[in-house]
Amino acid sequence: MDRAFARLYNFDFSGAHKVLDQQQSADPAYPLTYSVRAAAHLFTELDRLKILEADFFLDDESVTTKKKLKPDPEARAAMHRAIEEGRSRAQARLAKTPGDVDALFTRCMGLSVITDYTVLVERRHWRGFTLARETHEYAKKLLALNPPFYDAYLTMGSAEYVIGSMPFFLRWFARFDTIQGNKQRAGELLTLVSERGRYYAPFAKILLAVIHLREKQPARARAELAAFLRQFPDNPLVRKELDRIDQRLQARPDGRVLR
Repeated sequence: MDRAFARLYNFDFSGAHKVLDQQQSADPAYPLTYSVRAAAHLFTELDRLKILEADFFLDDESVTTKKKLKPDPEARAAMHRAIEEGRSRAQARLAKTPGDVDALFTRCMGLSVITDYTVLVERRHWRGFTLARETHEYAKKLLALNPPFYDAYLTMGSAEYVIGSMPFFLRWFARFDTIQGNKQRAGELLTLVSERGRYYAPFAKILLAVIHLREKQPARARAELAAFLRQFPDNPLVRKELDRIDQRLQARPDGRVLR
């Protein structure tokens, strides 16, 4: 799984599938393989549709617009098939061991993949909130373990920031248990993942960079992206975003932006 995630973070999606093929052949009952495969299909689509560009996440209208995209039906089918295969295998393990970490994370990750696809590709935002609540429940189970599974804080931190960025009346409709809509707490939780998470630590750095850019803190965003790129130097998108930030920043310690 570590090798597969490394390929994903380097945007080597075909390489990730090859690693997952090996894992699936060796242990077809292992559930997490299938959620990671679903993530590979998702990120392939997000990259193809150019949804992963930082400017997309900085412009709220880009995220909330109902303008239809043209998703690849084969990629969508493959993603859903992998999620269902992971779900069935995870449920079989949870029936025997309710605290099975890999099974719980499989469900949490699979639901996160569906949520992201539903919101970012299909633009079905309220359906996305329904799925996000279900994801949230699995994240709480992972965090209730001793020790907690730190990657699950990414779900919590993301929800804190998204809810905190909403107008009040929308925030009321999108309520989550244990989520206050606190942007500062969002940053704290994502920082915890970046420091102690196993699989999502690099992803947390990307989300922190996006948050820093949205909060007009490009120097802090640059630090997160630079740390990510030291670990995954073959990622072309992060390198591109880092170059864009460098072009905007003045060569001074306060990180003020050139106009």
